[in-house]
Amino acid sequence: MIDVDPIMDTDLDAYVDNQLDAVGRLRVEKHLAKNPEAAAQVMTDLGIRSALKLSMSGGDEHVLPETREAARRLSSGLSDRQVWSVLRRVAAGGLLVSVGWFTSTSMGAREVNASVHPPAFVEQAVRAHLTSQVRAKMHSQPEVRSYDRDDIRAATAIAMPELPEDWKVVDVQVFPSEFGPSIETSVRTSEGALVSLFAGRPGSFAVEPITNLNLADGEAAWWQLGEVAYAVVSSTPDTGLTDEAETLKNSVY
Repeated sequence: MIDVDPIMDTDLDAYVDNQLDAVGRLRVEKHLAKNPEAAAQVMTDLGIRSALKLSMSGGDEHVLPETREAARRLSSGLSDRQVWSVLRRVAAGGLLVSVGWFTSTSMGAREVNASVHPPAFVEQAVRAHLTSQVRAKMHSQPEVRSYDRDDIRAATAIAMPELPEDWKVVDVQVFPSEFGPSIETSVRTSEGALVSLFAGRPGSFAVEPITNLNLADGEAAWWQLGEVAYAVVSSTPDTGLTDEAETLKNSVY
């Protein structure tokens, strides 16, 4: 399907400035998921925005006083769009790197070794998976077997993957999290394995490939598209969830 209302640079600027509603943010995230170069630029802009805020607040001891003062003067004399435009050119010229600002606040935050310690989002997904197993044993907690992607997206602005036809939905629940509601869907695969599909906002923007994690009492495979991260969780170690995760990832949009 062709988007009759294409994403413009002004839409990307509004996304970075957090000026879009849930529908607008979803449109931009769908665009970014299909355009890695645009996603990389937005990630850079978000890093610059965070760096600017941090330098002005005095919350980073590594920021030089003269850099902080320059940021204050810059932001007070320019509109938001002008600020980001100027900072993009400065970052491209390497000036922010020379003062140790851009690299320490933006690039450093991107270094994640999932094999050492799983992201907090994955830990939430595992907890939701274990909670769903407890619910399954309680007669007083009826299971919800309706997996309505449109309804979930309308209520939470989270685009859920399309499930394979031979998967059976066992339960669908909404869980609270720090950055808004998250969705946990218990499904039984065609091989009879019981797994959970979890989706929610980890609180950061990224486009991350599928990462498989072997846990002490199970396995998880996770990825991220924009502001929403996804995880497939199993209580059985060495299940091999990468193929399932790839199928789900490709069906989100």
